Amino acid sequence: MFKRLIEDVNAVRDRDPAARSFLEVLFLYPGVRAIRMHRRAHFYYKHKLYFLARYVSQRAVRKTGIEIHPGATIGHRLVIDHGVGVVIGETAEIGDDVLIYQGVTLGGTGKDVGKRHPTIGNNVMISAGAKVLGPFKIGDNSRVAAGAVVLEEVPPNSTVVGVPARVVRQDGKKVPLKPLDQIHIADPVQQKIDALEKRIKELEKLAK
Repeated sequence: MFKRLIEDVNAVRDRDPAARSFLEVLFLYPGVRAIRMHRRAHFYYKHKLYFLARYVSQRAVRKTGIEIHPGATIGHRLVIDHGVGVVIGETAEIGDDVLIYQGVTLGGTGKDVGKRHPTIGNNVMISAGAKVLGPFKIGDNSRVAAGAVVLEEVPPNSTVVGVPARVVRQDGKKVPLKPLDQIHIADPVQQKIDALEKRIKELEKLAK
C-alpha cells in the first residue's frame, strides 16, 4: 500500500505543474487523500466490513468533496485534479494512469442491475464536468471533453464531445459527422397541426 501511495503522489507531480514537492502533494492535495482513504475503504469492503467501509468513504467525502463508493475498483496512478464534485459509483472500474478533473460523474442510469457503472480503460482523461453513465467501457487512451455526457461505449484512442457525446477523433484522425438532413427533418409545428386535425375528426365522428 505504501508503494502505491508513492506512485499516486508521483503521478500527480508528473501531471500537475503547480505541484511543488512530494510532501505538499501527499498532505495537501484532496485527490490524493481521497484515493488513499478509498484504498482503506475498499479493503474493508472486500472483507465484507460494509459499515466500516462506508464510514471511511463518507469521512473522505466530508474532508475532500470527492465521493468514491468503497466498492469501486481503482488501478494504479489515478490522478483526481482539483476533485470537488467527483462521484464514482459502486461498480465502476478504473484502469491505470487515468486523469479525472472536477465535477466528473462515473455513474449509472438507474435502469441497470448488477454492473451499473462504467469501466474506464488505461491512460484515459475525463475532463471537468463530464458524465459517464452506464455499464460500458471507455477504451484505452481516450479523451472525454469537458461537459460531455457519455451514454455508450467509446472505442480506444478516441476523443468524444457533446451531449450526448459522439466520437470526433479516433486514432489521430478526425471522424466526419453525419450530414444534417434539413430537407426531411420533421416540422414540429406541422406535427402539432396534424395531431389537432386528427383529434377534430375523431370528435366529429363521435358527435354523429
